[in-house]
Amino acid sequence: MDLKSAIPIEIHLQTKVHQAGETMQHVFDEPGQLVQIGETLYFRYAEIDPDTGARTPVMIKIMPNGDVQLSRLSKQDGINLKLFFSLGHKMVARYQTPYGIIPVETITPKLRFRMKNQPVSGELYIEYQLIAGNEPIGEYQLQLIFTA
Repeated sequence: MDLKSAIPIEIHLQTKVHQAGETMQHVFDEPGQLVQIGETLYFRYAEIDPDTGARTPVMIKIMPNGDVQLSRLSKQDGINLKLFFSLGHKMVARYQTPYGIIPVETITPKLRFRMKNQPVSGELYIEYQLIAGNEPIGEYQLQLIFTA
Protein backbone atom coordinates (compact mmCIF):
# COMPACT_ATOMS: atom_id res chain seq x y z
CA MET A 1 0.00 0.00 0.00
CA ASP A 2 1.26 3.47 -0.86
CA LEU A 3 -1.09 6.25 0.17
CA LYS A 4 -0.21 9.32 -1.90
CA SER A 5 -2.70 11.46 -0.02
CA ALA A 6 -4.56 11.30 3.27
CA ILE A 7 -7.48 8.91 3.40
CA PRO A 8 -10.30 9.45 5.86
CA ILE A 9 -10.62 6.84 8.58
CA GLU A 10 -12.77 6.27 11.64
CA ILE A 11 -10.81 5.88 14.85
CA HIS A 12 -11.91 4.05 17.98
CA LEU A 13 -9.41 4.80 20.75
CA GLN A 14 -9.44 3.25 24.21
CA THR A 15 -6.95 4.22 26.87
CA LYS A 16 -6.56 2.81 30.34
CA VAL A 17 -4.52 4.71 32.90
CA HIS A 18 -3.40 3.29 36.25
CA GLN A 19 -1.93 6.00 38.51
CA ALA A 20 -1.69 6.35 42.28
CA GLY A 21 -3.82 3.27 42.92
CA GLU A 22 -6.65 4.45 40.63
CA THR A 23 -7.64 3.22 37.19
CA MET A 24 -9.33 5.46 34.62
CA GLN A 25 -10.58 4.53 31.19
CA HIS A 26 -11.24 6.86 28.27
CA VAL A 27 -12.94 6.04 24.97
CA PHE A 28 -12.93 8.25 21.88
CA ASP A 29 -14.63 7.69 18.54
CA GLU A 30 -13.37 10.33 16.13
CA PRO A 31 -12.78 10.81 12.42
CA GLY A 32 -9.15 10.95 11.39
CA GLN A 33 -6.73 10.60 8.52
CA LEU A 34 -4.16 8.01 7.54
CA VAL A 35 -1.16 9.05 5.44
CA GLN A 36 1.79 7.01 4.22
CA ILE A 37 5.04 8.78 3.37
CA GLY A 38 7.63 6.32 2.20
CA GLU A 39 7.39 3.38 4.61
CA THR A 40 6.15 5.51 7.52
CA LEU A 41 2.47 5.69 8.48
CA TYR A 42 0.84 8.68 10.15
CA PHE A 43 -2.50 8.75 11.94
CA ARG A 44 -3.93 12.21 12.57
CA TYR A 45 -7.03 13.05 14.58
CA ALA A 46 -8.26 15.42 17.26
CA GLU A 47 -9.33 14.46 20.74
CA ILE A 48 -12.33 16.52 21.80
CA ASP A 49 -12.76 17.39 25.46
CA PRO A 50 -16.36 16.43 26.34
CA ASP A 51 -16.56 19.21 28.95
CA THR A 52 -15.13 22.15 27.00
CA GLY A 53 -15.30 21.02 23.36
CA ALA A 54 -11.61 21.93 22.99
CA ARG A 55 -9.81 20.04 20.21
CA THR A 56 -6.34 18.61 20.85
CA PRO A 57 -4.50 17.52 17.69
CA VAL A 58 -2.87 14.09 17.95
CA MET A 59 -0.45 12.42 15.57
CA ILE A 60 0.75 8.85 15.80
CA LYS A 61 3.72 7.93 13.65
CA ILE A 62 4.53 4.27 12.95
CA MET A 63 8.06 3.87 11.69
CA PRO A 64 9.28 1.08 9.40
CA ASN A 65 11.17 -0.60 12.29
CA GLY A 66 7.93 -0.83 14.33
CA ASP A 67 8.72 2.01 16.75
CA VAL A 68 5.90 4.46 17.45
CA GLN A 69 5.84 8.17 18.24
CA LEU A 70 2.78 9.85 19.77
CA SER A 71 2.48 13.66 19.70
CA ARG A 72 -0.22 15.78 21.36
CA LEU A 73 -0.25 19.56 21.11
CA SER A 74 -2.76 21.36 23.30
CA LYS A 75 -2.72 25.10 22.66
CA GLN A 76 -5.42 25.63 25.29
CA ASP A 77 -3.27 24.49 28.22
CA GLY A 78 0.21 24.92 26.72
CA ILE A 79 1.07 21.22 26.83
CA ASN A 80 3.19 19.60 24.13
CA LEU A 81 3.75 15.89 24.65
CA LYS A 82 5.92 13.64 22.50
CA LEU A 83 6.25 10.03 23.60
CA PHE A 84 8.32 7.32 21.93
CA PHE A 85 7.60 3.59 22.14
CA SER A 86 9.99 0.80 21.22
CA LEU A 87 9.18 -2.79 22.21
CA GLY A 88 11.24 -3.80 25.24
CA HIS A 89 13.23 -0.55 25.39
CA LYS A 90 13.36 2.55 27.55
CA MET A 91 12.86 5.70 25.47
CA VAL A 92 13.46 9.30 26.54
CA ALA A 93 10.83 11.92 25.76
CA ARG A 94 9.90 15.51 26.61
CA TYR A 95 6.74 16.79 28.22
CA GLN A 96 6.45 20.54 27.71
CA THR A 97 4.14 22.24 30.21
CA PRO A 98 3.44 25.92 30.94
CA TYR A 99 5.88 25.46 33.86
CA GLY A 100 8.76 24.11 31.78
CA ILE A 101 9.99 20.92 30.16
CA ILE A 102 9.81 17.68 32.13
CA PRO A 103 12.00 14.81 30.87
CA VAL A 104 10.08 11.52 30.93
CA GLU A 105 10.82 7.96 29.88
CA THR A 106 8.63 5.21 28.50
CA ILE A 107 9.17 1.49 28.89
CA THR A 108 7.12 -0.56 26.43
CA PRO A 109 6.60 -4.24 27.33
CA LYS A 110 3.87 -4.75 24.67
CA LEU A 111 3.52 -3.14 21.25
CA ARG A 112 1.77 -4.54 18.22
CA PHE A 113 0.50 -3.10 14.96
CA ARG A 114 -1.42 -4.88 12.28
CA MET A 115 -3.09 -3.57 9.17
CA LYS A 116 -5.16 -4.85 6.25
CA ASN A 117 -5.29 -3.19 2.84
CA GLN A 118 -8.73 -4.31 1.60
CA PRO A 119 -10.46 -2.51 3.21
CA VAL A 120 -7.88 -0.36 4.96
CA SER A 121 -8.23 -1.22 8.65
CA GLY A 122 -6.18 -2.32 11.60
CA GLU A 123 -5.14 -1.96 15.21
CA LEU A 124 -2.33 -0.43 17.24
CA TYR A 125 -1.92 -1.68 20.81
CA ILE A 126 0.64 -0.32 23.27
CA GLU A 127 1.22 -1.08 26.95
CA TYR A 128 3.75 1.22 28.56
CA GLN A 129 5.04 2.63 31.80
CA LEU A 130 5.75 6.34 32.21
CA ILE A 131 8.66 7.42 34.42
CA ALA A 132 9.80 10.90 35.50
CA GLY A 133 12.85 11.53 37.67
CA ASN A 134 13.37 7.76 38.11
CA GLU A 135 9.90 7.56 39.73
CA PRO A 136 7.05 5.64 38.08
CA ILE A 137 4.11 7.88 37.15
CA GLY A 138 1.77 5.16 35.97
CA GLU A 139 0.96 2.27 33.69
CA TYR A 140 -0.95 2.83 30.47
CA GLN A 141 -2.70 0.89 27.74
CA LEU A 142 -3.60 2.39 24.38
CA GLN A 143 -5.68 0.62 21.75
CA LEU A 144 -6.41 2.36 18.46
CA ILE A 145 -8.70 0.58 16.01
CA PHE A 146 -9.16 2.18 12.60
CA THR A 147 -11.25 1.58 9.49
CA ALA A 148 -11.47 3.44 6.18
